[in-house]
Amino acid sequence: MPVQKLTFTGATGAQLAARLDLPADQAPVAYALFAHCFTCTKNQKAISAMSQALTLAGVAVLRFDFTGLGESEGDFAETNFSSNVGDLVAAAACLGERFAAPTLLIGHSLGGAAVLQAAAQIPSARAVVTIGAPCSPTHVTALLGADAARIEADGAAQVTLAGRSFTITKQFLDDLALHRMDATIHALRCPLLICHAPRDEVVGIENAAHIFGAARHPKSFISLDNADHFLSERRDAQYVGTLIAAWSSAYIAPPVSPAAPAPDDGRVVARTGAHGYRTTIFASGHHLVADEPLSVGGGNTGPTPYDYLAAGLGACTSMTLRMYADRKGWPLEDVTVRLRHSKIHAEDCASCETDTGTLDQITREITLAGPLSDEQRQRLLEIADKCPVHRTLNAEIDIPTTLALEAIAILSA
Repeated sequence: MPVQKLTFTGATGAQLAARLDLPADQAPVAYALFAHCFTCTKNQKAISAMSQALTLAGVAVLRFDFTGLGESEGDFAETNFSSNVGDLVAAAACLGERFAAPTLLIGHSLGGAAVLQAAAQIPSARAVVTIGAPCSPTHVTALLGADAARIEADGAAQVTLAGRSFTITKQFLDDLALHRMDATIHALRCPLLICHAPRDEVVGIENAAHIFGAARHPKSFISLDNADHFLSERRDAQYVGTLIAAWSSAYIAPPVSPAAPAPDDGRVVARTGAHGYRTTIFASGHHLVADEPLSVGGGNTGPTPYDYLAAGLGACTSMTLRMYADRKGWPLEDVTVRLRHSKIHAEDCASCETDTGTLDQITREITLAGPLSDEQRQRLLEIADKCPVHRTLNAEIDIPTTLALEAIAILSA
């Protein structure tokens, strides 16, 4: 799956490291925000497996390291549950500014409690998923055991959780005690999916029952039979990811800009927002996405405008050859057209009238499958130059441009 590395400013001002996992062969149908567990990072194998399953369903997934963890800046000892929630809200804002706002929130363990708390501050959220989540952040205090008393007495202590050492401060524990999750869960306005393993030895199954009881409908519970708290077995993580994708498909919608009109006069509409180059396109009842590559400051979430130009020529060429072969009754089984756009020096083009400066060149390679004769193949090659788009590109093109009155009205308001 394609990956984009990002950084954004977290709740405490630190720069947080994130990665956006994207579908390999399509524009995302939705964006999800993933919050990892208390002792984890964004690169946990289980999180990677879940993200992969979601991207296969067309859902892009943003996962990041909370302040002071993994590749993110900041001091973990100065963070708390409230700052984690703030980091999530900041991550959602980053996603909305650079790509599209998240409609799906997913949290594992304490990250699950964090997304329940953050959902009210992320207006775009349409569905929430918890995985092995505690019903209250204070569950962390119980995990600390005797260390909790030492932290209360000394103000801070070095503790070991899941094989990793952390400095936990008294302010961290005090902040946990401030959050009353029952009211938050009951006020949740999004459909909720609760995933929990009955044999979870870190966060007991009773936590799932408590969350389910406090939540309003629509709410669902899935038992992760035989899985452990960390979803250590890849098949368990993949199952959860596939499950989330299927469940959330009823609630999350494609990130189509509401300002992109649906014209009934045959026009194509393209709209670029206030941040980045991501552009939504409406054409003949279809929604498309265009963008620029990362190398020029784009988000690489869709083909470039020149990709679409080449695609138009390629599609027209292929269709024209199909039509011609069908009319002739020729055994053309398949047409593949490969194109590449580039800038070349005019002096390097022997067939061009222009002899100075640079010009655009689209190289086109056609593969014809089927038991065609040499004469038929040669004739189809000649017909390729007669496709309508090819003729348009070779002809003089007039592009009258005006400023729409409604845009003037908006700017003047």
